[in-house]
Parts: sequence; structure tokens; C-alpha cells
Amino acid sequence: MKIIVPIDFSENSIKALDFAFTLAEKKDGEIILVHVIEIVYDFASQAAIALDSMYKDSEGAFKKLISTYKSSKVKISYKLIEGTASITTANLAEEEQADLIVMGTQGISGLKKTLMGSTAVNTIREASCPVLVVPNQAKVSGIKKITLALEFADHEEKFIDWIIGLSQRWELGLEFLHVQTETSFKDKLCLKGLESFLEEKHPGLPVKIHTFFASSAFEGLNAYLDEAEETILVMCHEHKNLWNQVLHKSQSIEMAYHTHIPLLIMN
Repeated sequence: MKIIVPIDFSENSIKALDFAFTLAEKKDGEIILVHVIEIVYDFASQAAIALDSMYKDSEGAFKKLISTYKSSKVKISYKLIEGTASITTANLAEEEQADLIVMGTQGISGLKKTLMGSTAVNTIREASCPVLVVPNQAKVSGIKKITLALEFADHEEKFIDWIIGLSQRWELGLEFLHVQTETSFKDKLCLKGLESFLEEKHPGLPVKIHTFFASSAFEGLNAYLDEAEETILVMCHEHKNLWNQVLHKSQSIEMAYHTHIPLLIMN
């Protein structure tokens, strides 16, 4: 698995690197660190001087950082690129055919409307691959399972297969979560159908299926996050009904600010 990790050398980005490194170690993964240099000076001479200084400082910081992550199982490299952070990160992931982008966020202290235009949110909007958002409160060594939120839509089969494969590569447990806003016969049939589907396509797969009751999908997922421990919550961008309330990508990032639970957004 090839993972892109944007690095600005802050505590949040280092936490994301710790998380990515732990995942990459499980299956001889590769990590590409990227530091995007954004020039804001108006004059060309000032920009050239500033750019040279930024490159030198970043080169030294990267070499020092990488020296602390020594593993025969994980290949780590870095890139310094001039541009806009979110677009550059998304483009690099596409060029490298990366499987995943892992990036940090501030967590509860960062829950402000002004952050809805942050680099993390914009990267999620731009990226074509999954993006794993790691709150600063997340415990790197504490993750034991992956939880995929479902609304029983036709497009979800590909996400189910991908998450099953991911949980096996990362050696994590697997759970499915469905938020119900009312008790209906359709939901009961869908839950039974999911059980039959998994048994037929993935016989013997150890998995738990949870139904969470709430007045809305957004409230249900937030309530789940308040109670959840040791998991990564997975949300799919192609959802319709559920994401009308939750997954206009900036809102899903807002959920990550609420919690200590890492949030994986499927694009």
C-alpha cells in the first residue's frame, strides 16, 4: 500500500505520520511525505530568496524527521513541491497512484467555522483516493477495528469489498454501522440481506453489524462517535440520503473535529 502524508512539521501532521507508519508496517507499505511550499510574496526577488530558504529548511527538517522512522518494512521518501497544499497533495496522490492520503487535524480545539476552508477539507474535496483524517487526540496504537457506515445503496458493494480487504491487510476487526431514523420493515430486510450477502461472498468473515437509532443520520453518527473506541469510522462520499445530512465533505471533516476517532472518507 502506498500512502501520501502531507507534512507541515506541526504536531498534527507528525501524529498523522505516526498513524500512517503504523499501518504501513503491517504489510511492507510505502510512505511518500510531501511538504508544499506556498509563496505569498509579491516581488520576484523576495520570492526567490524566500523559496531558497524554505527549501533548505525543509530539506533539513525532512532528513531529521525520516531518521526517527527506521524500519526495514517501510520505504519512506519525501518531496518538496511549490504550489497550493490541497491541490498539490491530491495531484501527487494521483500521479503516484497512491492508495491513501493520511493527514492530521486539530480535533476539538479546531472546531470553528473558519476551519471549514482548511487544507484538510480542501484536500478531501480534491482527492480521488480515500483520505484518512487523524485527529490529534487519536491513539496510534489503540486502533483495533474499522467501522463502515452503510445506508444500503447499490454503490456500496465496492466499498464493502475494499474495506474488507483493508481490514485484513491492516489486521483489524470489522464492523458495519447503519443509522436508522425509524423502525421499518425495509431496514430489517436490508440487515438480513447484508448478513446473507456477507455469508455468501465472504464466508466465515468475522464481522459485527450494528444498528444505531437516532432522529437523524448526523445525530446518530455523532452519538456513535461519542461512544466508539479503538476504531476508524469509514464514510462513503457517494451516499445520497445519509450524506445529504452528513457528507458534504466539509461536514464530515467537522465530525472529525468533534472526536478522537480517525475518519476515513471514501471518494
